[in-house]
Amino acid sequence: MRIYLVVMDETEESKQALRFASLRAMKTNGSVHILALVPQQTFNAFGGVQATIEQEARERAEVLANSAAGNIFGEMGKMPVIAVRPGAPADVIRTYLEEHGEVAALVLGTTKDGGKDPLVQHFSARASELPCPLYIVPGKLTREQLDALA
Repeated sequence: MRIYLVVMDETEESKQALRFASLRAMKTNGSVHILALVPQQTFNAFGGVQATIEQEARERAEVLANSAAGNIFGEMGKMPVIAVRPGAPADVIRTYLEEHGEVAALVLGTTKDGGKDPLVQHFSARASELPCPLYIVPGKLTREQLDALA
C-alpha cells in the first residue's frame, strides 16, 4: 500500500499538498500520514510559562491535524494516520521517514506567489538522500487542475 506523507501546518500550500496526497492515495488504494509539526520556541520563559506555551503549541498542531484528517475522512472514507511532533522541521521529517520505511512519497506544496518555502528548499536540495520520492505541488494550481493531476 502506498503511503503519502504530508507535513501539515496552517498554510495554503500544506492544504494543497494534503489534497493532492489524499487524491493520489484514493486512486492508488493507499493512505495518508499527516505530520503536524510543533513549532520550536525561540525563547525560554520561566518553567511553568514555558511548559504552558509548548503545550498550547502542541494542542494547536493537534487540532489542525485532526481537522485536516476529518476532511480527508469525509472525502475518502479512510482516516489518515496522524503524528504530532516537536522539533526542527527538517529533522522531525527525516526521523519520521526513517521510522516509517513504508512511506512511498513525501508531499510538500509551494506558495502561490513563488515565495521561498524552507522545507521545499531543504528537501529539494537533498532529494537524492531521501528514502522515497519527493512530490512538490505547485501552489498556483486551481482545485480543478490539482484534481486532474492527482
